[in-house]
Amino acid sequence: MLTIYHNNRCSKSRQALELLQRSGQEVEVVEYLKKPPTAAQLKAVLQKLNMKPEQLLRKGEALYKESFKDKTLTDEEWLKVMVENPVLIERPIVLKGEKAVLGRPPEKVLELL
Repeated sequence: MLTIYHNNRCSKSRQALELLQRSGQEVEVVEYLKKPPTAAQLKAVLQKLNMKPEQLLRKGEALYKESFKDKTLTDEEWLKVMVENPVLIERPIVLKGEKAVLGRPPEKVLELL
């Protein structure tokens, strides 16, 4: 089973989801803006991605530029920021078992098939 952290308004996320659906595998879609992940869930995802919280931030978002640019926060503080502001989480993220990829470009998700 594949899980995708998905934002339907994002073209890259829609493209990644389409690639996964075409593969014929079962895909669980998590609309993370409607149901944000917990800090523990994010931590688990980051571990699978082998990334630090700050690396998963959407630094082009207006909210990031206005409120967080040039700030030095701990990993725990960045996790809290992402839980409280899920729009700042880079997307799409696809999980399969103990592996995960960031679907940028969308074709990266094919690594999990």
